[in-house]
Amino acid sequence: MKKTIYILLAIFSFLILSAVAIPIIFKDKIVAKINQELDESINATVYYNPQKISLSIFRSFPDVSAGLGDFGIIGKDQFEGDTLIQVDQLDLDFNLKSVLFGDYPMLTGLHLNGGDLYIKVLEDGTANYDITKSSDSESESSESNFRIGIEQIEVNHVNMIYDDRSLQFTMALADIMARGSGDFTLDVYDLPVKATATIADMAYEGTHYLTNKKFQGDANVQVDLENMKFSFENGKFGLNDFLFNMNGFIALPEEGVDYDLAFAAPDSDFKSVLSLVPGMYTESFSSIKSSGTMSFEGFVKGLYTETSIPSFDINLQIKDGMFQYPELPKPVDKINVNMAVKNETSQLENTSILIPTFSLNFGSNPISGNFTLQNLKDYLMEGELNGKLNLKELTSIFPIEGTSLAGNLDFSARAKGRYDSTNKVLPAIAAQFKFSEGYVKNAEYPAALEKIHAVASIRNDKGSMQDFVADFSSFGFELEGEKIEGNLRIADFEALNWKGAVAGAVDLEKIIAIFPIADIELKGKIQANINSTGSYQDVEKEQFSRINTSGDLTVSRFFFKSKDYPQGVAINQAKANFNPQRAELVEFDSKLGKSPLTASGFLSNYMDYLLSENGTLKGQLSLNSSYFDINEWMSESSSSSTDSSKLEVIALPKNIDFTMAVRADEVIYDNLNLKEVRGTMVLREGVLSFNEAGMKTLDGRITLNGNYDPRDIANPKFDMSLDISELSIAKAFQSLTTVKAFAPIAKDITGRFNTKLNFSGLLGPDMMPVLSSLDVSGILAIAEAALKENKILEGLTSLTKLKDANTIQLRNIKVPISIENGMMEVKPFDVKLWDYQTTVQGTAGFDGSINYLLNMQVPAGKFGAQANSILASISGSQANESTLIPLSINLAGSYNQPKVSLAGGNSIETLLANALRSRFDSEKQNFQNQAQEQFQAAQDSIKNQLKIKADIVQDSVKKELQKKTGESAEKVVQEAKSILKGVLKGTPKPTKPDTTSTKN
Repeated sequence: MKKTIYILLAIFSFLILSAVAIPIIFKDKIVAKINQELDESINATVYYNPQKISLSIFRSFPDVSAGLGDFGIIGKDQFEGDTLIQVDQLDLDFNLKSVLFGDYPMLTGLHLNGGDLYIKVLEDGTANYDITKSSDSESESSESNFRIGIEQIEVNHVNMIYDDRSLQFTMALADIMARGSGDFTLDVYDLPVKATATIADMAYEGTHYLTNKKFQGDANVQVDLENMKFSFENGKFGLNDFLFNMNGFIALPEEGVDYDLAFAAPDSDFKSVLSLVPGMYTESFSSIKSSGTMSFEGFVKGLYTETSIPSFDINLQIKDGMFQYPELPKPVDKINVNMAVKNETSQLENTSILIPTFSLNFGSNPISGNFTLQNLKDYLMEGELNGKLNLKELTSIFPIEGTSLAGNLDFSARAKGRYDSTNKVLPAIAAQFKFSEGYVKNAEYPAALEKIHAVASIRNDKGSMQDFVADFSSFGFELEGEKIEGNLRIADFEALNWKGAVAGAVDLEKIIAIFPIADIELKGKIQANINSTGSYQDVEKEQFSRINTSGDLTVSRFFFKSKDYPQGVAINQAKANFNPQRAELVEFDSKLGKSPLTASGFLSNYMDYLLSENGTLKGQLSLNSSYFDINEWMSESSSSSTDSSKLEVIALPKNIDFTMAVRADEVIYDNLNLKEVRGTMVLREGVLSFNEAGMKTLDGRITLNGNYDPRDIANPKFDMSLDISELSIAKAFQSLTTVKAFAPIAKDITGRFNTKLNFSGLLGPDMMPVLSSLDVSGILAIAEAALKENKILEGLTSLTKLKDANTIQLRNIKVPISIENGMMEVKPFDVKLWDYQTTVQGTAGFDGSINYLLNMQVPAGKFGAQANSILASISGSQANESTLIPLSINLAGSYNQPKVSLAGGNSIETLLANALRSRFDSEKQNFQNQAQEQFQAAQDSIKNQLKIKADIVQDSVKKELQKKTGESAEKVVQEAKSILKGVLKGTPKPTKPDTTSTKN
């Protein structure tokens, strides 16, 4: 008996050891197959941590489980840099037998644990998840042997953003938990699915429809892949506490989406629908008292295409609803709603909305109404809304922490008829609004905004646009003795004739204290006395002389600071006078950040600019500053150090036509200190032009003419002509990026230069010229300069053994230069180097490379003993110490690591011997001709290489700028991400998945 037990224990131990050993023995084989399949099937960058690869036979027995830690997929091409998926732990279950003994590894399970998923669909329908390689691009021999037999899909604590720009639809889901299982290899199979998530945000065309809603779903989905039909059976879904059942199907035929869905809420508790009201579903929601009943049901049936919609009928009823916050004295009760949204056709315009009953009481304040809209074609409607609100009583129902409110609002409104903008028809309208004894006080500020009042009426008895009148007969408020009073009357909804006035003073610091705005600091006093009469018809016809706007506006001790403008804007005093033709800026004394600025001038065409979409604001301004720091306004951060500031391309408005005369004693731009800045700038049609803009800098003076053109923000251009006089060569190297790149030798040259250059190219995202795009031509004039002790001179001395080669004096040199495709080309010019006649030519690349040729004529005696010994061996009178030796020297490599060599690869001794033995000058000239030919061949090769590099750099810059210009399209996505982060703050950290494994 004992022997039998021992044998059984031995067998059991062997099986356990085998189960542990198999993953270890075959781990390399399994990982190799995973890598092979990823390479052969996915057109994207796949990454994972090799140190976090795990294998286990226990997790999914009898399958083997391969775990990949820190797994992710990053897109390519137009999705370059976009992370499709990032997962803390990805577990793949494989059929063990198929891995070890079969040719076709079978994937049976997929588990995602913790991470983020970003699905992105572009305007043309291209999606970032379409990453599988097409079979026609592969050879038959590389066809994947991978097989899918998934039985289970599991998702734990994954966040997702779905960004579909073709539909202008965005959805952010937080903390997704989902389970699904079925025989995925069949064409028709059942897929039981359970899922929970938080809908952090759901937006369509920029409007946010759902925010921070808890979702749950439990459904048996029948999947018919052959017909692309997905049927729901006993589907149970929920948003917050609102639960509903859904049955039917969604199908994807060749065109459109086919719906046949019926839904209804099984729960009749009013509190469940209350959970959907924004701001209601909080941690204290369970303690809210409520009563009343609710019913919800409907269906959607039919085909959705570009030209048709499915029919639908949705009904909601609430009877005798009531809710009350705990510890507050007043409830909202007698809530009764009856609503039906219906369309029995395939055309959206036949949708009707019926709300025969709507009523509720805010404490003792009743509100009631009804509304009917028969269709969306001629908009035949009828409705009314009546009620009273006591704001003091309202805060006992919905308290606002730290704020006291009071005031009485009475309103009644009725409308009946149809709205037809084409035929200029409006419903008959009669509405009255009266607000009195308004009062607002913030606990953090002792003063109250009081005596708030407004009286308004809207009437349209005949149902025509000409009969429409909106009369705000009076409005105003009082704050610590300062009053604002005004009135406005608008008549004729087509012509929009207006007449209004506003007068009084307001202290912005007091207003912002009562109504605080996050991250905003605002103070100052505004006094206004403005009257205006006119007609929008006159605006459209540009008959601005018929518009009468007059008065004055004074701003004093104004200060504004925000997260976007941390530098702050201060206006000590500003005053403007208005008349129909123009607004005169009489006084403007300000400080923008740390930069003082005064201005005067006028604005014209301001009514057209304010009231029409295409109006252009015109004007002339005179701007004066003793000190202006441009870096402070072009940086992303509020860092006070300009060295860390990051400049950005600035888009200029196209509907402003300004001529600005600028005078500034000192201007800081990037690392340049500009003095005595004078000139004229014209901003017109989105282009900023400079005219005789002069400044002192780098110990010299620069005069600038040209323009900055960012109309194509992804391809901003500049085109300038520079007139530079007496500029320090060394300081130009320190401050100018272009000089550093193309003339690094300047850092070792003392002296000054003059030049006239035509200078054009592209600007990068940092507002600096893209070196590879520059197009420059001009003459560089050097009156006197010196080059001392640098690596090039050291190389020349070492090579030629010439004396006094550690210093070069340069006088009256004119260097013709041009830059194209990232290469500065120096045309041949003559100069005396160490009193030797020399012709210099060559190139410098934006990548730091140099390639120059120096053709020198050096007397043989200057070479010392080596030349004398050769002379002694030569008979005849053709060669002596004064014989000129043609010396051709190549300078290659880079300035910091130059390569100095004789052209043709000769040694100095061989060159001297050949030159001294030559009996004719023509033979001597052949040496330099050969050197010239070799140099030119090298130049052609370098140009081609630099052209390729320049194209790559410019393409990269354009992509970066395009990415920045696409940020407006990313706005909704960024909002969704922000909301998602807010939701995740309250989400518990997910537990780590099972890591029972054998690791490398």
